[in-house]
Amino acid sequence: MVEVQQLSKLFGTQAAVNGISFSVGKGEILGFLGPNGAGKSTTMKIATGYLPPSSGTVTLDGYDVQTDALEVRRRVGYLPEHNPLYLDMYVHEYLEFIGSVHGLTGARCRSRVREMVDRVGLGREQNKLIGALSKGYRQRVGLAQALIHDPGVLILDEPTTGLDPNQIGEIRTLIRELGQDKTVIFSTHILPEVTALCSRVVIINRGQLVADSPVSALGSRAAGETIIRAEFEQPIDTAPLRALPGILGVEAEAGNRYRIRAAGGADLRGAISRLAAQQEWVLLGLRQEEQSLEQVFQELTK
Repeated sequence: MVEVQQLSKLFGTQAAVNGISFSVGKGEILGFLGPNGAGKSTTMKIATGYLPPSSGTVTLDGYDVQTDALEVRRRVGYLPEHNPLYLDMYVHEYLEFIGSVHGLTGARCRSRVREMVDRVGLGREQNKLIGALSKGYRQRVGLAQALIHDPGVLILDEPTTGLDPNQIGEIRTLIRELGQDKTVIFSTHILPEVTALCSRVVIINRGQLVADSPVSALGSRAAGETIIRAEFEQPIDTAPLRALPGILGVEAEAGNRYRIRAAGGADLRGAISRLAAQQEWVLLGLRQEEQSLEQVFQELTK
């Protein structure tokens, strides 16, 4: 469980993060989105204890990142945006070193390294120098080090950066599996990843929270209006339609089709169907348009 309460971070007079609050439970995968410079990486660094907040709190399983830093680091796995690795170390050597930092020793550490090497697909690369690896394989090493101590909370900043399509699919599958019993927060610029993996999304812009919603409901919540498309057998008098509560406007289109603008989040298809029956309009089609995540993101961060 991660709880962020009224979190702010100032750099001089510039607020990189400005009073954001959200929580993430066990077994939940949260997509953490925002344009470049929105404050995502700053928030993640604070949540993992690598950067102190100016005000507000972050707790992991009840432990405060400032006052209980050691307990927090035992419980969190972190893959930062710019994955810092020791390029002159071998993959297995580096992972054993990270395991030892987390208190793993001897056979237990070596067993955990083998498990992580298999899990993130580093089997053929484990005896290579990290500096000789491609960017994609270095990213896998970063994922392995975040998982080595079996943390309950995973915070992943752009985890699929540099991976090819096949590798991205493998890492998505891994994140999905991990999200069954861990708390996972990950940021990405690949928005289809969010719809593929996340049950919920938080969007920040200029350091402020602008959306916290289930992915399935984000479109209707974020939009200033909902668009409904209706098609009738014959042209209709739109005055009764315009008079329905929640209708913002009606625009006639070609072929007896109408574009109906409704208040954001409102589903007025039932009311429109009943009105059509009362007015003896023959209704041929009625559908509510869904905004894509890309459209919602652009609307909320412009």
